[in-house]
Amino acid sequence: MNTTKDDYPTLPADYMIPQDTIATSHRKGHVTLRGICTAEEIEPYRVLMTEEIERSKSTELGGIYTKELKDRGTRHNAFMQFMNMWTRDKRLARFILAERFGHIAAQLLGVDAVRIYHDQALFKEPGAGYTPWHQDQFYWPLETGKTVTMWMPLTPMGAEMGTLIFADGTHQNGPLGELEISDHSEAYYQQMIQEQNRTLAISELHAGDATWHYGWTLHKAPGNTTNRMRQVIAIIFCAADTRITNPKNEKQWDDLATWMPGQNPGETIGSRLNPLVWEHTLAHLDTGVR
Repeated sequence: MNTTKDDYPTLPADYMIPQDTIATSHRKGHVTLRGICTAEEIEPYRVLMTEEIERSKSTELGGIYTKELKDRGTRHNAFMQFMNMWTRDKRLARFILAERFGHIAAQLLGVDAVRIYHDQALFKEPGAGYTPWHQDQFYWPLETGKTVTMWMPLTPMGAEMGTLIFADGTHQNGPLGELEISDHSEAYYQQMIQEQNRTLAISELHAGDATWHYGWTLHKAPGNTTNRMRQVIAIIFCAADTRITNPKNEKQWDDLATWMPGQNPGETIGSRLNPLVWEHTLAHLDTGVR
């Protein structure tokens, strides 16, 4: 394990994906990759992230996460969501902007360079409810086919804690309903999945394993029925040459302003919040983190 002088691990681009695994991910819309990081590499960052979230709970979204679960509504009952952790702590930036993750994203997208769209810590509390069926790309004013999300647990977890469930092949036809995540999206997509007899997939994951899914892949998560917090970091990557599309709904307009500040439809993504995290000719990414 490579470490920096302050003992926070560096994560070089040393994880190669077999071509048949990449082909399967393209067919199904998702893939589970084992052992991307070791538990020892994950642990110091898990501690940092947990501490940051504890500091932020009272101010995030007006303090909604200090309320009882029953008083939050379906979405905020399902998980606590903290965005762009990489901007909050230079040590977390070293983890989230790691070459290893960017290189994996590039392999899955079949491109020579990738940027980060944004990251999000998704912590599901004990007793928290289900995450409804949804398609992530509903929120993103980006070219389709050029996005992939890593969903990595920071501790071991199974379905009882709320690992993702994927509906195979649902990415292939793009938007299936133009619905934001809600009780309505759950009912609408559940009926569609049953009518189309889609195969569902769920994996038990160790710390440092990760699922990866494309922007239009339908997915959901069960509630957390354990007495432990589900701790996950999700990182959204896009090809470095991805074009910003004209927003199709209010959520996409919000995303354009929030995650690509100063940019406009038709431009190539590249704001200060979308750093290049891997490219084929880049021997070493200097994130400015020491």
